[in-house]
Amino acid sequence: MPSPPYTAAELAERFSLRLHGDGSVRILGVGTLAQAGPGQLAFLANPKYRHQLNATNAGVVVMRESDAEGYPGTALIASDPYTAFARLSALFEPLPSRPPGIHPSADIHPTVRVADDVHVAAFVSIGANSRIEAGAVIGPGCVIGEDCVVGAGSELVARVTLVTRVRLGQRVRIHPGAVLGADGFGLAMDAGRWIKVPQLGGVVVGDDCEIGANTAIDRGAIEDTVLEEDVRLDNLIQIGHNVRIGAHTAMAGCVAVAGSARIGRYCLIGGGAGITGHLEICDRVVITAMSLVTRSIREPGEYSSGTGLMDNRSWRKNAARFRQLDKMARQLRDQEN
Repeated sequence: MPSPPYTAAELAERFSLRLHGDGSVRILGVGTLAQAGPGQLAFLANPKYRHQLNATNAGVVVMRESDAEGYPGTALIASDPYTAFARLSALFEPLPSRPPGIHPSADIHPTVRVADDVHVAAFVSIGANSRIEAGAVIGPGCVIGEDCVVGAGSELVARVTLVTRVRLGQRVRIHPGAVLGADGFGLAMDAGRWIKVPQLGGVVVGDDCEIGANTAIDRGAIEDTVLEEDVRLDNLIQIGHNVRIGAHTAMAGCVAVAGSARIGRYCLIGGGAGITGHLEICDRVVITAMSLVTRSIREPGEYSSGTGLMDNRSWRKNAARFRQLDKMARQLRDQEN
């Protein structure tokens, strides 16, 4: 269903923002500074887009006080325009209708407990002793194994698999193709052949977490793999068994975290980063994209590894020199002594 129009004055009052200009401007949707039309809301957060403000056709722009000086149009003033825009734009997000009920094609074990107002879509399978709490949405093609809990208000968008012993908190959102609770990668070598170590733990996901498409979170070997509250994982992320991720940490796409790593609260992990197993990262650490973390990090801050992009000829020369660094360092130390 289309969103109802809101006036600039209504938006300002609803989100406690200061109005600059004509409060009667009506907004029907959102757009970018460069592309928005008169009935749309845009935002200016990054100074490098400041030049687009003079030419924008947006009906209302969310911006800082300093950017509004001399602006002839209508603006909503926010200390953090991007966060304010995120809240405002949610009003214009079209949401599908998902009335309570269980689709006839769903296969639900008799021992499953399903709250009255749950939406279960077509071709869903739910295994023994699982529980689906109030207001949850189980999208088409999802598979929920034995002994799982989907917390109140949580949503499995489509084709999500909870293998076994997965506990989701409240308002968790999991995108298509994600797999939680598969076997952790536990192996022991015996007489030249691998023996599989049973993975007897589960996965515990805290309230308000979001897990991206095709992300995999392995269950623990003995204890659980744990995501604390408000953890945000992008697409195509691998979380190994017995990993613990602290509250409010976010990871971009293609991050890989090996087993038994401990990651603190409010950490930001850039795309493609790798974190080896059995190490600890303290709270409020930023790992930049494509970095490899091979040791524990005890102090908050921003950390990087790898080399920046350069032409191939220069890279080859530098790669050869990298191999000489240890020898050069030893020679320099001997000269200093």
